[in-house]
Amino acid sequence: MAKLLGVSQPIVSDYERGELRLHGELIVRLAEILGCSADELLGLRERKGTTGGGNRRMLRLLQQIELLPKRDQEALLRTIDAFLSKTRTA
Repeated sequence: MAKLLGVSQPIVSDYERGELRLHGELIVRLAEILGCSADELLGLRERKGTTGGGNRRMLRLLQQIELLPKRDQEALLRTIDAFLSKTRTA
């Protein structure tokens, strides 16, 4: 995420912990990266395509996975597929 935003990892960590406040330009950039509107990012409007009540942590993780290189995405998908196949047979 830091690379996509053009900032250092410690800066992203400070934003995540609430030690730094997001400024307008950064909000716009985050919305572009995550494929949502600034209103959706700030929680002012429900994200398009969500049914509400979903697992927000899962959605955030999926968004982060989408930012990974294709090779890493494929490795994660293989791991998830293997895990799910074990639970289907149990």
